Amino acid sequence: MSHKSFNPHHRILMGPGPSNVNPKVLDTLSRATLGHLDPQFIGLMDEIKSLLKYTFKTESDATFVLSGPGSLGMEACLVNMIEPGDKVVICTGGYFANRMIQIVEKIGGQVVTVKETWGRAIEPQKLEDALNANTDAKVVAFVHAETSTGALSNIKQLSEIAHKHNCLVVADVVTSLGAIDVMVDEWKLDAVYSCSQKGLACVAGMSPVSFSEQALHHIKNRKIPIQSWFNDLNLLMGYWSGGQKRMYHHTAPSNQFYGLHEALLILKDEEIENAWRRHKENSAKLISRLKEELDLEPIVPSGERIPHLLAIKVPYGVDEAKVRVDLLTKHNLEIGAGLGELAGKIWRIGLMGYNSNEKMIDYFISAMKKVLDKN
Repeated sequence: MSHKSFNPHHRILMGPGPSNVNPKVLDTLSRATLGHLDPQFIGLMDEIKSLLKYTFKTESDATFVLSGPGSLGMEACLVNMIEPGDKVVICTGGYFANRMIQIVEKIGGQVVTVKETWGRAIEPQKLEDALNANTDAKVVAFVHAETSTGALSNIKQLSEIAHKHNCLVVADVVTSLGAIDVMVDEWKLDAVYSCSQKGLACVAGMSPVSFSEQALHHIKNRKIPIQSWFNDLNLLMGYWSGGQKRMYHHTAPSNQFYGLHEALLILKDEEIENAWRRHKENSAKLISRLKEELDLEPIVPSGERIPHLLAIKVPYGVDEAKVRVDLLTKHNLEIGAGLGELAGKIWRIGLMGYNSNEKMIDYFISAMKKVLDKN
């Protein structure tokens, strides 16, 4: 069998992530590789920290990037914040909140679930009731934008409730960061994690995280050592906050970091508030055209939708999988399928990052019309 260089077909990525990457970001990936302790690379790390503080809306110095996907960020936040035996309240209404439960159980935490219907935002009163019934809870965890359902929860309010009950907060902002309002300091989010391939419009494989002063104090005063070597915040901070004299932790993927730095620069140049506005405006345009031209409806009520990731109900009698295959093979257009309880019932349409523009809306509507006409 002969082998040759891999040269993929161009795809238009309008699923739940990854999204298409800005060509300027792709260009940076091909620049000369640096060692992970090179003085130039150390300087780049400092710039990434500064840009992430801007993006997360935080002043915390414990803001940096993990060399892995958003799932690594999830595990890092939970394994640092939770000790075996700790009672943890997890708000769950989708696939990724359920993953939080699995991780906490592996750590040895005692899980209390606040269950919500898939496709709906977490009802704050349910969290209030759970904390009233579990006064010994130490941590509350929730997902801001539930990628599997298209539902957006009011985590500012959930965080207020958690802190009123003397709990620390772990928040998943994987799908929200860079695309909709995320205010880490103002909302008092103690440990947050995200990813690089959605609202930040970069390549996958990096997980921005941030920890509050309260979280750092909590972690430093643990009774049981952190049950992970790679994700131990104490070791990671030695690499990320040591000036030019950094402690070796792991071989960071320097070229990927170049891409993230460029993506964050692009976001700052646009101004993040303008990016939030752009995503909301383009979402409204897409929803309007889906209804008017294709008679397709989001399953999530209007006040609870992720603007840039729509869960669209599959019409009766339509083969949802065949529609996705036809979009991919005939139009080079990728959208997402439903997960878990929504498998086979929805399409997930992403309009995020570099792809959040009217050209993408036009292309999607045109392609979807052609495919649905033949199904």
